[in-house]
Amino acid sequence: MSQRKRAVLTAVGQSRGERTTPQPESIRRSLERAGVCFASTESMTATLPFSLGDVSAGSESELQAVVSGTRHQVDLPLFIEQSNYFSNMLRHAAAGEMPRKAISDLENFLDDNSSGVWENSWVRFPRSRLSPYAGEVLERDLLADKGNPAAGRRNDADRFGFQDASGQEMLRLPISYLIKLALADLIGSQPLLPPLIKQTGMRLMDHYLNDNTSPETFSFNVVSLTPRGGMGKAIARETGIRFLMTQLLVMYANQAFGLQEHGQTAMTYFAPHPPVRQKELNEHVSDSFYRELFMSPCLSGWDRGEEKHRYMQLCHQVLSRSQLNAVAKLKDSGIILNNLVVLPNLSNISLANNGTHISIGSRRLTRAMADNACGFNVQHEKNLADLAIKITEHFLPLFVGTYSAAPYRLAFGDFHPEKALGFLPHELDYTHLRMIWRRWRKKADLSILGRPLTPFGPESLDRVISRLFGLKGDFVPDYRLVDYLACLLSTDRSPALNGVPGNADRLRKDLADMGVFDEQMSVYLLYKMRE
Repeated sequence: MSQRKRAVLTAVGQSRGERTTPQPESIRRSLERAGVCFASTESMTATLPFSLGDVSAGSESELQAVVSGTRHQVDLPLFIEQSNYFSNMLRHAAAGEMPRKAISDLENFLDDNSSGVWENSWVRFPRSRLSPYAGEVLERDLLADKGNPAAGRRNDADRFGFQDASGQEMLRLPISYLIKLALADLIGSQPLLPPLIKQTGMRLMDHYLNDNTSPETFSFNVVSLTPRGGMGKAIARETGIRFLMTQLLVMYANQAFGLQEHGQTAMTYFAPHPPVRQKELNEHVSDSFYRELFMSPCLSGWDRGEEKHRYMQLCHQVLSRSQLNAVAKLKDSGIILNNLVVLPNLSNISLANNGTHISIGSRRLTRAMADNACGFNVQHEKNLADLAIKITEHFLPLFVGTYSAAPYRLAFGDFHPEKALGFLPHELDYTHLRMIWRRWRKKADLSILGRPLTPFGPESLDRVISRLFGLKGDFVPDYRLVDYLACLLSTDRSPALNGVPGNADRLRKDLADMGVFDEQMSVYLLYKMRE
C-alpha cells in the first residue's frame, strides 16, 4: 500500500479537537493485529473484518401494542379515570383553579374512541389463569434483584395487581411482558413436553424484553450472512419467524388468560410512528403522569428491573428537556428571528418511535479479541469501530427510503421551525441547520404570491390559510430522524468517533453541561459499537 493511501486511512480515524487526548494506534497496525494481510490487494480484501464469509448478524424488533375494547373494560381508560391525577384535576377545575377545558379535553379523549383501540394500554386478567410455572416466573421477575432473592420484591410490585369488586386477585401487566408470560404459561401447562423443547422455550423467554414503551424481541439465534444463505435474507427469515411466534403467543394469551372474556383483545404489529391518539393524550396530561401510563416497568431482561425503569424515566425527562432547549439553539442559529414561538410540550413521546435494530459482528475480530498473543485489545476494537461508523454514516442518504422508511406528512400548521426540525438542532451545526430549513421551506412551497410564509400559531387560523392558498405541507420519508434524538453532535473538545476509548464519556459530560443530554445515558448514534 502506498504512503499516500496509508496517510488517508490514518487520517480518517482522527478528528478535530484531538490535542488533549492520546492518538490511537494506526488503522493499518490495528488491522494487522486482527489478522488482515496486506501482502496484496486480494489478500487484504479477503481478510478484512466484515468481508465475505466473516459476518454474523442479529436483530431487535420493536412492535406496536394495542388493546381493543370499550373504555369500561380496557386498562388505559380505567386507570386514567381511577387515578389521583384525574381526581385532582376534577377538584381543581371545580374550585376554579384550572380551566374546565383541560378536563373536557381529557374526557373527550376517553369518550371519543369509536374504534375501541387503545394504543400501549396494559391488560387485566385473573391471576388464577396462570399455570404454576408462569406464576413462578412472575414472582421471580417481581424481585428487586433477581441475583439476590433475599432482597425481596420491588418497591412498585403492588402496581401489577389489585382485587376486583368480587375480591378476585387480578393482574395488570403491559403487553410487552404479557408475551413472555404467555410463553411461560404454555411451557408450564404442558406436562408431557419433551425436555429439549422445554429447555428451548425457557431460553427463548429471555428474548422478550420490555425496557421501553413498545414490546421488544431480539434474535433467537445469531445468523451467518453468506451468499448461500441469501445474505440479508437470512436475518429477515429469522425476524419473520420471531414475529410469527410473537403473534401466536399474543393469540394464546387472549384465550388462555381470559382477556377476551373480560372485553380485551391484545394485538401487536409493526408501526414506526407513535400512535396519533397517544400524541393527543400527551397534550392533555403532565409529563410525570405520561411516564406512569406508558413507561415500561422493565420486568423482563434485567436483574434490577426497577433501576432500569428509573433509567427509562430519566431518558424521557432528558429528551423532553432537550427538545425544549432546542428552541434556544434555533434562535441562536438565526432561524427563529423573534420571540414568537410555539413551545414544545414538556412531555416528549419520541421514545414511542419503533424500529428494527441490526447488530453485525465479525468472526475475525471476535477471534482476535480472544487471542491474547496477537495483541488486539479493546483500544484497537474501538479504533476500528469508530472508523467503520464514520464510513457508514456517509451512506445514510442511500439507506433512507431504501432500507428504512417511516413516511409522515407534515401539515402546513406543523411548519413552525421549533416543531418541524425536532431534535435536529442537537444533531447539526448551525450552517447545515439553516441550509436544511431554507431548502425545506422551498421544497414544501410555503409561500403566497412568491413571499415565504410560516404558520401563525393558532391552529384554526393556520387551517383556514392552508385551505385558502393550497398550502399542503410536505412529506418526510423517515420522520424518526427528526422526531427522535437519533445521534448527537460532537463538541470541538470531545469528538465522539476519534478512536479513543472513553470519548463517549467525555462527550456526555460536555452535552450534560449544555443541557442536551445526561451523563448517565448511553450516547445516541445511528451506528453504534456495542460496549
